[in-house]
Amino acid sequence: MVKIKLENEVLQVVGESCHGAKENLRWLLKNMRPYFEITMQDEPEAVASLALRLNQLQQEQRLVLADREDRLILAKRNQPGSLYETLSGLSEREVSYAQFTQSYEALPFCTDKLEVQRFEFDRKKHEEIAATKRVNIPKEIQFAVADALKEFYPQFDLKQLPELLNLLWLNNENYVRISPAKRTAQAVWMYYLSSQQSGICFDVELSEDDAGRGEYRIMFATENPPQFDFLTQVMEVFSRLRVGVRRAYCLTISNGMTPYFLGTFYVSSAYADLSDSESPLYQNLRSELYNTQILSTSKPTYKTYVNKGLMTGEEASLVNAIIAFCHTNLAHNQPERFSFDDVERTFLSQPEMTNELIKLFELRFDPALAQLKQDRYLEFYAQIKQSIEEYNSGHRYLDDIRRTVFRCALLFINRTLKTNFFVPEKQALAFRLHPEYIDELGADCYADLPADRPYRVTFFFGRHGCGHHIGFSDIARGGWRTVLAHGWDDYISNANTIFRETFVLAHTQHLKNKDIYEGGSKMVVLLDAADLKDRELVTRRLHKVQYGFINAFFDIFITENGKAKDGRVIDYYGQDEPIELGPDENMHDTMVERIATQSVRRGYLLGIGVMSSKRIGINHKEYGVTSAGVVKFAEITMEHLGIDVHRDMFTVKFTGGPGGDVAGNAMHLLLERCPAVRINLIIDGTGALYDPQGADSVALKQILLQQDIEAYDAEALHPGGYILYRNQRKTEGLRELYRKLTCSPKGLSEEWITVDEFYRDFNRLLFTVKADLFIPAGGRPETVDVTNYQDFFDSEDQPSMRAIVEGANSFITPEARDLLQKKGIVILRDSSANKCGVISSSYEIMANLLMSEKEFITNKELYVADVLSILEKRAEDEARLIFKRLQQSGGNKLITEISAEISQEINANYSRLFEFFQANGEASEDPQMKKVLLAHMPKFIRERPRYRGRLQKLPPKYIAAIIASEISSSLVYRGDQKADFIEMIKGHINRNFTANDKKKTVS
Repeated sequence: MVKIKLENEVLQVVGESCHGAKENLRWLLKNMRPYFEITMQDEPEAVASLALRLNQLQQEQRLVLADREDRLILAKRNQPGSLYETLSGLSEREVSYAQFTQSYEALPFCTDKLEVQRFEFDRKKHEEIAATKRVNIPKEIQFAVADALKEFYPQFDLKQLPELLNLLWLNNENYVRISPAKRTAQAVWMYYLSSQQSGICFDVELSEDDAGRGEYRIMFATENPPQFDFLTQVMEVFSRLRVGVRRAYCLTISNGMTPYFLGTFYVSSAYADLSDSESPLYQNLRSELYNTQILSTSKPTYKTYVNKGLMTGEEASLVNAIIAFCHTNLAHNQPERFSFDDVERTFLSQPEMTNELIKLFELRFDPALAQLKQDRYLEFYAQIKQSIEEYNSGHRYLDDIRRTVFRCALLFINRTLKTNFFVPEKQALAFRLHPEYIDELGADCYADLPADRPYRVTFFFGRHGCGHHIGFSDIARGGWRTVLAHGWDDYISNANTIFRETFVLAHTQHLKNKDIYEGGSKMVVLLDAADLKDRELVTRRLHKVQYGFINAFFDIFITENGKAKDGRVIDYYGQDEPIELGPDENMHDTMVERIATQSVRRGYLLGIGVMSSKRIGINHKEYGVTSAGVVKFAEITMEHLGIDVHRDMFTVKFTGGPGGDVAGNAMHLLLERCPAVRINLIIDGTGALYDPQGADSVALKQILLQQDIEAYDAEALHPGGYILYRNQRKTEGLRELYRKLTCSPKGLSEEWITVDEFYRDFNRLLFTVKADLFIPAGGRPETVDVTNYQDFFDSEDQPSMRAIVEGANSFITPEARDLLQKKGIVILRDSSANKCGVISSSYEIMANLLMSEKEFITNKELYVADVLSILEKRAEDEARLIFKRLQQSGGNKLITEISAEISQEINANYSRLFEFFQANGEASEDPQMKKVLLAHMPKFIRERPRYRGRLQKLPPKYIAAIIASEISSSLVYRGDQKADFIEMIKGHINRNFTANDKKKTVS
C-alpha cells in the first residue's frame, strides 16, 4: 500500500514537472540573456534539468545541473552572498572558465532573479600550449574577430592577432567557436593590454544589454593570478564596494609559460560614477582590484579589518607591509621578543593606533595631499610619537614590546623617501628608506650588524613574500636571491634573520666589489610557499613575486631629471639611482631576460644593464666566471701551504653540487688543471657523496654543470665510499626512510636509514671528512658558526682541512672564521675568493652601455676572453698581496683581517676619489684621467677606436666612478706604501714650500 502511494506521488510530481518544463523553458529563453543560450548549447541536458526542476528553487538552496570532473553548473536564486558561497567551496580547484548570468526578471514564484553559474576546470598545461604549433581556425572567425578589433579597439596591433587568437583557441577552443566575435575580441584586447602594462590592466566601457538598457563593461586582467581563491576575492571587491555584478565571463589561459586571468564583468549603468575615471568609485574599484595581487585573504588583517569595513584593502596591504618590516628589522637580533605573532598582534590589538599610522603615511605620500604644508605632517607626527611614548596598558613587558614596534613603524613612515603605494597598477609594494633609521632603532636592534652603514635600504612586500635590497654605495650592484620557505615554521625562521642576512651579504659584496666602480649591494626575498606542494605552482608563485617586485622597483627608481618619473610617487630623495642586479639563488634564466626586457620597456636609466648574466651578457654558469677566481685563490693558497696543485696530489671537499654554477665550474677547472686532485666529498641539496679515493673523474664529468649529486653513477664509487639520497625516500609504517648506497670490495649494497640516521650522517660529513682544502661553494649563510666550528676538529684537536677558500657568501660567520684561523686553518674569505663573478657582471654592464645587442653577440667570445683574463689578474693580484702582507706581519694577523683591510683601503680611496670627481667634473677630462679610464677597459674596447670613442658618452657619474675605482685598486695592489708616502711628501713640498722660496727670491 505504501509502495503504491509513493509511486503515485512520484508519478504526479514527474507529470507536473513535465507539464511545467515547456513553460519554464519558454521563461528561460525569454528572460535569460541571449548569450546564455549560446554558451549553453553544448549542455542541453543541463538546460533540460533546469527547465524540469526550476520550481524546486522555491524550496532548494541550489540546483546542480551538471557536476563532472571538468565542469560544474549550478542554478540559484540570486541573493546576497550566493555567488560568494559557491566560490568559497571551489577554493582548492583551479577554474579555467567561469560564467555567471542573471535573468532579466524575477522568478515566477518569488522576487529573486535566477542566477546560473558555470565553472570549468580544464586548464591546459604550459608545456602543452608551448609544444603545440599553429591550428586551423575557421577563416570566418578570424575575419569577424579582426573586424571587431578594428571597430572597438583600433589601438590593437592587428599583426599580433594570429598569434593571440591561436593562443585562445589552444586554451579553450569551445569558447572561441561559440562566442560572438566582439567577446573574443575583448579577450584578445585584455590579454594584449595586460601584457603591455606589466601584466595587469583595468578598463571600463559604456555598453548596453540585449534589451537596450545601459550598463558598464568592466574588464580586468592579470598575469599569473594568485592561486585558488582569486576569483572569490575579486567578487568580494565588487560586493564590498556595493557594485552589483549582473553577469560575468572569466577565462584563465596559459601562454606557454604563465597563466593569465581575463575577466569581463557587467554592472548596471546606475553606477554613473564609473563613467568618470577621476571619480572615487572608479578609482577605488580599480585600486581594490589591482590590490588583489597584494592582499592575501588568509591574513588576519583581511578578516579583522577589511571584512568588517574598518579599512580598505589597500590600507590592509600597507599594514601587512608595516608588520613585515617591523618584524624583519627587529627580530634578527631578538627573535623571542619580537616574534611575528607578537608584532602582528601589536597592530591587530590597537586598531586606533594602526589607523593613525595609516593617516600619517597618507599625509606624507598621497599625491592628492601634496599641497598640504609640511608642518601639518610634522604636527601629526609629533602627536603620534607622543601617543606611542605614553602607551600604557598596564602590562609592562608587553607595553615595552609594543612601544618598540610602534616606534619602528613610525620610523618606517618618517624615513621612507619614496614609495609606489599610490601607483594603482602595482603588484607589489616598494619603500626606499634613508638608512639612518637603523641607528634610530637603538643599539639593541643593530648590535649584530656590521658597523658600516649602507647608502640605501629598500623594502619590498607582496602577497606571498617580502624582502630587502641593501646597497652600500650610490652606484651599486649585487645579486638577487629568493629563499623558498616550504612551511610556516620555515618561513618564520627565515623571516627572523632575513634582514641581517641581506645586510651581511651586501656588506660582504661591498668588500668584494673593490675592483669595480659599483659598490656592493644585495637583494634577498623570502617567498612563502607553505601552502603549495606542486613544483609548478611554486615556480608560478616565484615568478609572480619576482615580477611584481621588479616592477615595484621600477615604479620608484625610474627617474626624470632626478625625480621619480611617475607623478604618483612623492620623491623626497630626488636623484638618479643606478642599481645593478644579478641572478642568485632561485633566479631562473627566463626571469633574468624578462627583467632586462622590462627595464628597457619601462625606461630605467640602465636599460638591459639592470640585470647581468643575460643572453646579451656573460652567463656566469656558462663561462665559470666566479669559479675562475675561486680556483685561482685555491692555487695560490695551496702554494702557500707547499702544494703545487698542477703537479702534487691533494684532496678537496665541497658543499655545492656538480650542477651548480660555482661548485660545478670549480670542479671542472680543478679536474682540468690539476691531474692529481681528489674530490672526496660533495654535499648538495639532493644528497652527499663521500669517496675516500676521490670521486671518479669520468663519472663526475658526466654530470658537471647539468645534474646534482643524486645523478652520480654509484657504480663509480670506490670501496668505502657511499651516497646519501635526500630525495629518495619511502615509508614503512610510521617511519620515513632514506636511501643509502655503499660500496664495499664486494660491490654496491643498498640500505634504508631513518631520518635521524640520515641527518646525523649528512650533517657530520662536512665537519669530519678530511681534506687539504675545503671549498664551500653552496649552502645557506651562517652554516658554520660559533656553536659548531669546533666540529671540524677531532678528539686530538686536529682539523679536518688545512685551508678554506670560500666560494659561497657568508657560509661561515665572522666569529667562527676568527676562531678557526686561531687554530691554524688558512681561510680566504668570500669577499676576496669569489669576487670574480661580480667583476664579470660589471664588465657585462659596461658592454651593454658601449655596444648594441648585435655588436655584443658578434664579438662576444673576444670580449669574454678579455674579461676572463682580467678576472684571473684581479684574483692573483689580491691573493698574492694577502700572503705578502701576512708575511710582512710575521704571521701575527689573521688572513681575513688582511683581506678586510685591503677592501677597506680600496673602498676608502674610491669614496674620496668618487666624491672629488663628482664635484670636479673637469678633472675627468684630464688626458691622464682618460688613460685611467681606458686602463679599466677590456683590451677589446681599448684597441678598437669604434668603441673607445664611445667612452666619453657614458654618464658623467659612471666616468667618475670608473676612474676612481681604477686608481683606488691600483694604489693598493701595485703601490709601494713607503714610496707612495715619500711621493706624497715631495708633492706637498713642491706645492707649498717651493712657491714660498720663489716669492722670497723675487722680493
